[in-house]
Amino acid sequence: MRDLHPQREPHASGHLDVGDGNLVHWEESGNPDGKPAVFLHGGPGGGCSPAHRGLFDPDAYRIVLFDQRGCGRSTPDAGVLGADLSSNTTWHLVADIERLREHLGIESWLVLGGSWGSTLALTYAETHPERVTELVLRGVFTCRRSELDWLYAGGAANLFPDRWAGLLAVVPESERDDVLRAYHRMLHDPDDEVRERAAIAWSRWEAQLIGLLPRPELVENFGDPAFAAAFARIETHYFVHGAWLAEGQLLANAHRLHGIPGTIVQGRYDVITPPFTAFELAEAWPQADLRIIPDAGHAYDEPGILDALINATDNYAT
Repeated sequence: MRDLHPQREPHASGHLDVGDGNLVHWEESGNPDGKPAVFLHGGPGGGCSPAHRGLFDPDAYRIVLFDQRGCGRSTPDAGVLGADLSSNTTWHLVADIERLREHLGIESWLVLGGSWGSTLALTYAETHPERVTELVLRGVFTCRRSELDWLYAGGAANLFPDRWAGLLAVVPESERDDVLRAYHRMLHDPDDEVRERAAIAWSRWEAQLIGLLPRPELVENFGDPAFAAAFARIETHYFVHGAWLAEGQLLANAHRLHGIPGTIVQGRYDVITPPFTAFELAEAWPQADLRIIPDAGHAYDEPGILDALINATDNYAT
């Protein structure tokens, strides 16, 4: 198993005003004269961590991380009741990436994204292919109805009925035919207790499925009320709107990736973003190298997945 590259402290950081009252936190680390690369975190609403810097060789890369609207160190906090999410959409985030690129004076960059980050990376690359030198994706998710139904309409419940029961326990029986919309409603309830219970249950469901093996420390972190509030509210906001993408849009437009070298890393036993979407993307984008990791789930830091991601960025460094 490979270790993460050294995670050097940022040499530059700030809050970029992207409009609509949003300030997006960004940071740069690694080699200021190195190859530019941007990391797109998952969720949506997951935020970045210092460990994400370690996916890139700091001697070779100019590493850019940023927290998407409403989460992490970006403001305002989407977890606060009354926070306006109307200007927090996929297309706002694509525009934010371009604003950040221009702000940093970068012509083009390697784009790495996993889970929701892969959705955003694909949307960005299909919209601005001339700005993407390489594309590295992990746990491919395109926000199609079938993918959302797998996770929130009983698909994954067949494998984890006990954990699914925990997700359902918070939902009134009259709303259990549409769990996603029920959670979206509860997360906007004026009652603090209703919102907190819903946020924690929603976040814990996802955390319980991330690894091939249980990761209790991750479940505990996802259950932190402050983290869960923003994470759950942003996710449900995006998912009830299908991420503002036409059904199947990202696969239908994969021809726009022509000429972009890419690597797709996918855990065989990923039950959050099952392998069928990664396989379909690889068929639609023949230049991509699909790496199915035989003994891994969804998390970026599972041994085989981490190895494949670091090997990919190392290979693209020159």
